[in-house]
Amino acid sequence: MNIVIKVSDETREKMISYYKDKKRDKEIPYVVFQAQDEDTVITMYTSGKVMFQGTSADVDATMWRELDGQSLTEEKKEDLGKYHNCASVGSDEVGTGDYFGPIVVTSAYVKKEDVKFLEDLGIRDSKKIDDEKIRKIAPEIAKRIKYRSMILSNEEYNEKYSKNMNMNKIKAILHNKVLYQLMTEEKPEVDYIIVDEFAREKRYYEYLEGIPNIQRGITFMTKAEDKNLAVACGSIISRYIFLKEFDKICDSIHLPLVKGAGSEVDKIGEEVVEKYGEEKLKEIAKLNFKNTERILHTMIF
Repeated sequence: MNIVIKVSDETREKMISYYKDKKRDKEIPYVVFQAQDEDTVITMYTSGKVMFQGTSADVDATMWRELDGQSLTEEKKEDLGKYHNCASVGSDEVGTGDYFGPIVVTSAYVKKEDVKFLEDLGIRDSKKIDDEKIRKIAPEIAKRIKYRSMILSNEEYNEKYSKNMNMNKIKAILHNKVLYQLMTEEKPEVDYIIVDEFAREKRYYEYLEGIPNIQRGITFMTKAEDKNLAVACGSIISRYIFLKEFDKICDSIHLPLVKGAGSEVDKIGEEVVEKYGEEKLKEIAKLNFKNTERILHTMIF
């Protein structure tokens, strides 16, 4: 699937920053950058157009269109209101873009009577709330609403990751587990079950082939954490757990690890290898990230 869109200069800069650690090394004439993000190849041209290629191309393109304000007509905004003022279960994950630290996925159940409480807390996507506020409000949310979380350590991640088990498949399996667990154990009455769309519905369920207990009836949408409070709560609780686990890793190795996957991460990775050896990365880092290659190539053994 190929999709081409054109975005504003402001959104172009956001895309350049977002994909900086996922860029391919090769240079192509008239191309600002080419990057690979899971199932999608993103090519930004000097003309201002951006092409998305792959099975999840429409998901990625829709995300950037919405961020650019292209698809949010008044009718669309009104339609999205129904996903806000409702009883819902939603799930979101944290840690998939971080070299260090685990992947955490949380499903959360928000009743209609919880909406005002969450609005008063200023709940929105955890990516837009600083870590200090996450540490403060996540326990308040956890006391009020029902949720289920799963933590996948990087040691487990490295064991599972392969050609047939990519990041999106791992995410699908984790989302399914926390959603099925919450829906089965709490039996909530909901208007919607919502997942922040990282793959099209058909592809999502293909990832779950062979799994015995599958949660159905899901509504998939891009930027769901901005549109639905249950997804936003899942994002915040996941972030809170991620921060706690991240701190534990830092304490255990007596080094201040860095979040994300940028050049600062490489420097800390080199310190980890110098102090504990290459094997330590298998425990605390996602080895398939390009950081591993950069870290090990700069080391002198």
